[in-house]
Amino acid sequence: MRVGLIGLGGMGQGLAKNIVAHGFDLWVYDIDPDRVAFAVSRGAQAVASPAEMAKMVDVVEICVTTAEVVQEITLGDDGILAVMTEGAVLVDHTTVSPSHVDLMRDACGEAGVAYVEAPMTRTPIHAERGEVNILFGGEEAQLEQLRPLFDTYAENLFHVGPAGHAIRLKLIHNYIAFANVATFCEGFALAAKEGLDMTKVINIISAAGGKSGMMDLYGQLTLERDFTPHMSLDNAAKDVRYYAEWMAEAGLPSFMADAVHRAYELASELGFGNEGCTAVIKAYEDQTGVTAALPDFA
Repeated sequence: MRVGLIGLGGMGQGLAKNIVAHGFDLWVYDIDPDRVAFAVSRGAQAVASPAEMAKMVDVVEICVTTAEVVQEITLGDDGILAVMTEGAVLVDHTTVSPSHVDLMRDACGEAGVAYVEAPMTRTPIHAERGEVNILFGGEEAQLEQLRPLFDTYAENLFHVGPAGHAIRLKLIHNYIAFANVATFCEGFALAAKEGLDMTKVINIISAAGGKSGMMDLYGQLTLERDFTPHMSLDNAAKDVRYYAEWMAEAGLPSFMADAVHRAYELASELGFGNEGCTAVIKAYEDQTGVTAALPDFA
């Protein structure tokens, strides 16, 4: 299986490392030459363009930021679908939207290419370790064809259901996770403004019903003012936006999603988009005039 990977950001670098480490021939492309050079130093091979890659591999994996970027790479006269060989596979690891998955599946079908939706959960640290979670939507036979590749960088491989189900579950998951972050950041900001002991705030919330996976990951770090972008704020805003748009398309009110998206959007407008998702707290701090931090980090 000859594999190409487009997108060498936080997740893509880890995928590239592990694909090569398990003996696959891998060609890589990214708009950042430094990312390409790093992947090459780990055993990958560089190409000059996505089109060059698409002509020579059996599987093209895409791991970029948005559905719009995926479409720019794949569709149209200059897109890779125009040059991919019939019977090749396009694996989309990007967190996109349900309408994007439908569009790509139809476009790939017309080109004689199999489209696979395989969004991931966990962080770049897990990608580096080969421990991501993959959510797969599609036929069992297709999953088994790709399993040897997925096994190089995934700890868990979940067959969610038919095509389209994986991205829907991924968006629900991400919305709940990022809504939780926005909620505890809002609470932390209010606690700081009211002069509460922030050590007691984090300790007591973490020992009661407010405890959550995202709180465990990021609660303490937020109050230590560590905004390392394991998941950037702009990516969180994008995922919540896709979720809210999907809610509207489904005919359901998105009161909470709209509010959560606005919180991230405001933080991005204030210049915090490239920081970690918990930098959403800075939007609340901008409004309150206080900094939410543990005593040693104030």
